[in-house]
Amino acid sequence: MVTAALFLIVTVAAGLGAVLLRLPPLVGFLVAGFALHAAGVAEPGYLGTIADLGVTLLLFGIGLKLDVKTLVRKEVWFTTVAHLVMSVAIAMGFLGLLAVVGFSMLDGDGLGVLALLGLALSFSSTVFVVKVLDGRSDQSALYGRIAIGVLVMQDLIAVVFLSVATDHPPSLWAFALVLLIPGAWLLRKVWSRVGHGELQALFGVAVALGPGYALFDAVGLKGDLGALVMGMLLAGHPAATELSRNLFTVKELLLVGFFVSIGFSGALTWQAAAIGLLLLLMLPLQGIVTAVLLRLMRLRKRTAILSGLVLANYSEFGLIVVAVGSQAGLLNDEWLVVLAVAVAASFVLSSAVNTRGNEYAMALAKRFPSKPNEWLHREERLIDVSGAEALVLGMGRVGRGAVRQLREDYGMNVVGVEHDPARVATLRTQGFTVVQADATDIEFWGRVRSAGAVRLAILAMPFHAANLIALSQLRASGFEGTVAAVARYDDDVAELERHGADAVFHLYGTAGQALADEAAEVALGYAVAEGMRDVQAGRRGVQAERPAPSEPFADTASVTPTELGEPR
Repeated sequence: MVTAALFLIVTVAAGLGAVLLRLPPLVGFLVAGFALHAAGVAEPGYLGTIADLGVTLLLFGIGLKLDVKTLVRKEVWFTTVAHLVMSVAIAMGFLGLLAVVGFSMLDGDGLGVLALLGLALSFSSTVFVVKVLDGRSDQSALYGRIAIGVLVMQDLIAVVFLSVATDHPPSLWAFALVLLIPGAWLLRKVWSRVGHGELQALFGVAVALGPGYALFDAVGLKGDLGALVMGMLLAGHPAATELSRNLFTVKELLLVGFFVSIGFSGALTWQAAAIGLLLLLMLPLQGIVTAVLLRLMRLRKRTAILSGLVLANYSEFGLIVVAVGSQAGLLNDEWLVVLAVAVAASFVLSSAVNTRGNEYAMALAKRFPSKPNEWLHREERLIDVSGAEALVLGMGRVGRGAVRQLREDYGMNVVGVEHDPARVATLRTQGFTVVQADATDIEFWGRVRSAGAVRLAILAMPFHAANLIALSQLRASGFEGTVAAVARYDDDVAELERHGADAVFHLYGTAGQALADEAAEVALGYAVAEGMRDVQAGRRGVQAERPAPSEPFADTASVTPTELGEPR
């Protein structure tokens, strides 16, 4: 317990230090691991187990949200394969240059060794990227879905390599795993009966570790892959989002162990540290390769650049690839330490860059020529909100309730904005008018056309940061109408008001008022309720006489999509 207490204190202190420097806490966790190792503190045996549990639950959560059709999209599989080939070539050339400069670790290494190291350096970190996307609430945004698809494809390539390279290839029993497909039907039935709360969370952990990790590991496949597969098989269940949310805190705590454990990969030498840091010079090239490939897939400049930025890091899978090569006698053991330094340093660098990723993407996008609207991917074209009087950004439960209220009680023409394509399809079948778009996209308002009649915007996204970004972009676009937002905490309310929100509703503070209104309506009878509706109808008549604001979005309200090119 004393060792556990020491690890917790040092990790919390390092994480707090990172926050004070305006860096993500995981940067502090990485520093804590290296500091504890350098101080001679022995790695506790349970740290590896905690790290494995965190990664397993992370991949299970990804599977719950993953649409398998994403993997067969050209922008995913083509980008993955082309990026892999080009990254290996870049790494071989760079490592060859280091050998010429005189680093002794590379003396006598042939092309096969350089190619193996290049493969290890071609993967991006699933753990890191998903944490970045979680922080932005961007897992369902187009660039987020593409990034996750590329990561899954990379994981599959890594699994194939490990299966071929190890002395123990997968058992023939691995073919029996196909029975998990009908087995998932039974698990769905059980899931529907476990209810909510702690039993549902326990069910999720049991599935991820049992038929997920344990079964795959037993037949010689990577257990983490099994957790991902089980999540994919259970995706689409009505409670999938709820389960993912219930596991979020547990997963985040366990992943701290993963980041701390990287510092215990091996004894650090000056040469290993120097080479590991020099490897960071390849990341901009890899990011550029990703962005160019996605641009060729007809994605907007901002989408391609954001994908390149978020994928520009090294992966923990690289450590596993190097470890396998070391066990086979292909590599020096010191390369494991080099990769550990490179992975940790890439997390630090990528964290700093992606903290301001939207700003960098916008600045870089301005330097390249735009394409006409018809050239772009169908999910990247201009957004038509003709006739809308109100926009609701974020179509979760709060957003749907706002749309119904505005439409039914105030007679307004309302358009919802949602970035999750599956939710958009469902809402349209339920009669909602919804456009698929990312309201936090800096170019979102530049893509909106025919928005001159909009006089009310409601920010109903579940993450405060997303609402804040959308509010900033909305005001910067010249919108002069009313902006309302939701918030969960008092300091969030104050921040939204400071940034120009006309009305902010505290979700927890207003829940009691809504409950009282509902109770009063039932208790006082429908006669009173009808009287109130008459009053509201009178208010709508007054509102209808009010003039519309002076043409917000005047630059796009009167032109057609064919007249506009790609937003800058």
